[in-house]
Amino acid sequence: MTPTEIGALLRKLPQVDRLMKFDKMESLSQQHSRSLVLAECRSLLDSLRARALAGDAGEEDFSEDIIIQRLSDRLSERQTPFYRRVINGTGIVLHTGLGRAPLASEVADSLVEQLRHPVRVEIDLESGLRGNRDEGCVDLIRELTGAEDATVVNNNAGATLLLLSALAKDQEVLVSHGELVEIGGSFRIPDIMEQGGARLKAVGTTNRTRARDYDEACSSDSGMILKVHTSNYKVVGFTEEAEISELCTVGKTHGVPVVHDMGSGCMVDLASRGLRGESWVRDSLESGCALVCFSGDKLLGGPQAGIIAGSADLVQKCRKHPLYRAMRPGRMTYIALEQTLRIYLRGEEESIQSIPSLRRVLDTPETLKERQEKLHHDLSRLSDLQVHLLDHDGYAGSGSLPAQPIKSLGLKITSPLLATAELARKLRTGEPSILPTVQDDAIILDVRTLEDEELDVIVARFSEILAS
Repeated sequence: MTPTEIGALLRKLPQVDRLMKFDKMESLSQQHSRSLVLAECRSLLDSLRARALAGDAGEEDFSEDIIIQRLSDRLSERQTPFYRRVINGTGIVLHTGLGRAPLASEVADSLVEQLRHPVRVEIDLESGLRGNRDEGCVDLIRELTGAEDATVVNNNAGATLLLLSALAKDQEVLVSHGELVEIGGSFRIPDIMEQGGARLKAVGTTNRTRARDYDEACSSDSGMILKVHTSNYKVVGFTEEAEISELCTVGKTHGVPVVHDMGSGCMVDLASRGLRGESWVRDSLESGCALVCFSGDKLLGGPQAGIIAGSADLVQKCRKHPLYRAMRPGRMTYIALEQTLRIYLRGEEESIQSIPSLRRVLDTPETLKERQEKLHHDLSRLSDLQVHLLDHDGYAGSGSLPAQPIKSLGLKITSPLLATAELARKLRTGEPSILPTVQDDAIILDVRTLEDEELDVIVARFSEILAS
């Protein structure tokens, strides 16, 4: 494009004042606010000007109708929240990219209602004096786990760092070679040890670590025996690991506290329901652990939080450490965690039915089959869509039940109208967003992570995409 042609094109660029006189712009101003429309309009015109100077724009781009439509699209996109609902079709129940555990409906309702008002957090209503901010959760944790005391911080990584800093600074911490984990976000146990001021002392080997390895490694410099949930991997084959009860015996012999970093923090007995691989919080404490720490937003099914429970003396040391003030959560976490813990007081069966993460992990084959067949029937009625029944493996996710597939069911979906990658993109970027997996050039929807009320929404979204 010649300079003369570029100049002629730039002269077609409308002025902001002229555009603002259109009825459509008035409607946009009422919908989004005049200041936002003006700012976005100027930004759009600046980008058109830059494209023209670069020779990357045509005369049709400068049509006032097209400019106004693009402005409307940009405003709608700008108003779309970044943090928004996603329908999880991956089969990964605790998907880190989707915020891990969805809250129980009654917990979410309570959270919304209470946040409309001032909320008791750190005041004793009886005396009117300042109180303990985690008291409402701590009483429930004591009751549910048998712990002497407990406290809550922002996440389990924070809980681990706080434990090491408060209890083992300048002392040795014994950890099995097979548990020197690195999980997502480059969280590495050796690095956390260093940040906490503790000295790592690895014992045993990667695949076999016995109680006697800890016993022989204990010395006058030992400040803690740390048992770490392996989270996102599993060592199989010629393996052996010390039971938590054996470690507690070693710790008692040498006067060294045993701390169990449990990861998921499961409050129900999954093993009795056919899912092994997660320790039960109460079991670890009853076995003699001085402290346990675990996440709030994994199998517990609550908000992101790190929970420390066990010896009252050790919990109090954590509370008095300077890091504690920096790690304590806000009112939203306390409200959601308290309401989630209250569900567990009703017993395991009701907890499983009420807490989405537990229900999805433990959904029966009959429930999954019914959901699969309904979605298959409804999607198969859409033209230009090929839908096939599929046996699939789901996962608990977020390090829970590590490397353990959970048998599930799904659908394999393709369309001659759209490439699979484009169909997946449209599913992800629409409203509501649907996150599938893509495998063997097909869309895969695992029904384990779908709710029954989402099935009609999924069908409507596919219909909308095929019609566009």
